[in-house]
Amino acid sequence: MKALILAAGYATRLYPLTKNQPKPLLPVNGKPMLEHLLDRLRTVDQLNEILVVTNEKFAKHFRDWQKEFATGGFPVPVRIINDGTTNDDDKLGAIGDIHLAMEQSELDEDLLVAAGDNLFNADLSPFVDYCQEINAPVLAVHDLGDPEKTRPYCSISINEQARITFFEEKAEQPQSSLIGIALYYYPKDHLGSIRKYIAEENNPDQPGRLIEWLYKKTDVYTWKLPGIWFDIGSLESLNEANTVFTENHENPAS
Repeated sequence: MKALILAAGYATRLYPLTKNQPKPLLPVNGKPMLEHLLDRLRTVDQLNEILVVTNEKFAKHFRDWQKEFATGGFPVPVRIINDGTTNDDDKLGAIGDIHLAMEQSELDEDLLVAAGDNLFNADLSPFVDYCQEINAPVLAVHDLGDPEKTRPYCSISINEQARITFFEEKAEQPQSSLIGIALYYYPKDHLGSIRKYIAEENNPDQPGRLIEWLYKKTDVYTWKLPGIWFDIGSLESLNEANTVFTENHENPAS
């Protein structure tokens, strides 16, 4: 199984912080966001490689980071993939980057996908164990406690088996307090769905749109992420994450 980390965005909402620095390499509690995610993946025994897809503008930043990180004894190799784009206008989009990484790697095995700007403190080994037991596409979800808070994200409904029965990006009338976070699992047998989505020229940006399209065609399940979670989209959320991760770094979620 491979993990793919999406890190090709330009994070214009965080300018000037991200004008010359990729968002996943911004520090939280003293180390890059990306390394917090890798810490969560460290215990996933099924992994044999981690792919980090970035862009031409920031490829050198990630290669320089990789040289230093490689000395830390991470259990599997980390490979940097450059999608060749240079700005927010010619970007491939998150789903486009997933597809590119799949094709460049000639991927033919289970795939875990995560955004490089999502921060959480839950160990991901239970997530992968659940996914492989279900053997179906899985979306990690987080409960915001109030349906109104889901408006900037998505609206999700699930049944008793945790299967998605409704999914809509930025819904005007949210159906629950659950949101999907940028953490996905696609079994080997479902990689063709990603290729089909791109071939049909669907919107290649926002990875949740793939779930919105896919759950109508096949069973897509959910896994509730425990612990704390941040989507780093603003300076305010970055500062809050710094505070919370500093206070909670010794207490990862179970």
